[in-house]
Amino acid sequence: MKLSVAEYRADTPLSTNRKIFRAAVVVGTFTVVAKVGATAKELVVARWFGRGDVLDAFLIAFLLPSFFVNLVAGSFHLALIPTFIQVREREGREAAQRLFSSVTALSLGILVGLSILLGLTAPYYLRLLGSGFSPAKLALTRDLTYLLLPIIVLGGLEGILVAILNAEERFALPAFLPVVSSLLAVLSLFAAGKSLGIFALALGTVVGQAVETVVLLWALRRKGGWLGPRWTGMDPNMRQVAGQYAALVAGSLLMGSTTLVDQSMAAMLDPGSVAALNYANKLVSAISGTATLALSSAALPYFSQMVANQDWKGCRHTLKTYFLFSVAATVPVTLGLLLWSHPLIKILFQRGAFTERDTNVVSATQAMFAIQIPFYVLGILLTRVIASLKRNDLLMCGALINLTLDIILNLVLMKFFGVAGIALSTSLVYIGASCYLTLWVLRLTGGKQLGPMGSVPSGGAQR
Repeated sequence: MKLSVAEYRADTPLSTNRKIFRAAVVVGTFTVVAKVGATAKELVVARWFGRGDVLDAFLIAFLLPSFFVNLVAGSFHLALIPTFIQVREREGREAAQRLFSSVTALSLGILVGLSILLGLTAPYYLRLLGSGFSPAKLALTRDLTYLLLPIIVLGGLEGILVAILNAEERFALPAFLPVVSSLLAVLSLFAAGKSLGIFALALGTVVGQAVETVVLLWALRRKGGWLGPRWTGMDPNMRQVAGQYAALVAGSLLMGSTTLVDQSMAAMLDPGSVAALNYANKLVSAISGTATLALSSAALPYFSQMVANQDWKGCRHTLKTYFLFSVAATVPVTLGLLLWSHPLIKILFQRGAFTERDTNVVSATQAMFAIQIPFYVLGILLTRVIASLKRNDLLMCGALINLTLDIILNLVLMKFFGVAGIALSTSLVYIGASCYLTLWVLRLTGGKQLGPMGSVPSGGAQR
């Protein structure tokens, strides 16, 4: 499924749509397998721990490591792929690999530094995140945090490796691989859960992340795309990635802070509220995550190629096609979750330590989360278009709006609906975000706005 510049320029928007569709089907299929594995893991976790204090402690301990993985790796993904493809198309594969090596070296330095910083400051920030926790629960959270810190380096490196494999149009392995973490977490629970308790889950999670990273390194070395981390200096290409990355980090920091805010506010409510928020989001995130990973992983390389070749007509045509497709696919699913939230939660989780009262709380929260699905999927697709155009400053501004809106809505809605109000707040934030992104994408691809660093070429988009 390789595409040269000459072949690309001869392509029609329809053939590009087919390429994206084929890639999306591949990613979607393997992602479904991975999500089934993740759901199976959650069923086991629910049976072992229900909505107990130990699971609350694990989720808060996992919060910042996962947040920084998404912050560093996710931002590098969006900042790197458009420039990597541009360099590969214009300067050759060797120059693109040098860029990748420099990005890897820089990101590893950041990830190691963050891990050390979080380890040193854990006793302080955990008091804020777990403000409603008892001293014993807070101590457990701290111990779990130290065990989970390696995930920052491992997960961050994995995210960068996935970005390069996607840029090379290799989608199947990165989409399937997360099933490994789920499998090893479950095996760890069955093997050592009785003796280690929640620490068995944490240990299995770290080992699973390490295995995934090693497999991706092997896959990249096998195809000759891994030169190792090597800093080659701040050349113009690296400066372009760094400039885009700075805006993305700021935006991701603000947008990712909504998760921190949500979970911290849930910790102020009744015991088990953090776990309820987590369970309620599992099915919703599995559905929206499958759709967005399939579309965004497949679409970003092709959108980046269209932008690099100034194919604005093809860009608009492809965007319109998948905009309509995502709406048609997600609206019926959303309605189904709203109507059958309670029986779904009962079937999936109500056994062992997970009681009928837990089902009532989680199902109401899940229904509020479900409202976001069409808007979340559209938002991710639009984000990839903006990243392809190298206008990540717009994502930073949007993230600031989202964070402010999330805090205000949480404070209001949790008074009336408890933890379900936090979920409703999240859905309303994504509705607003999708509207903001739609307006900007229409403006940018219509040629009415020029971006910095050559994000929209000087000729503008041709109508």
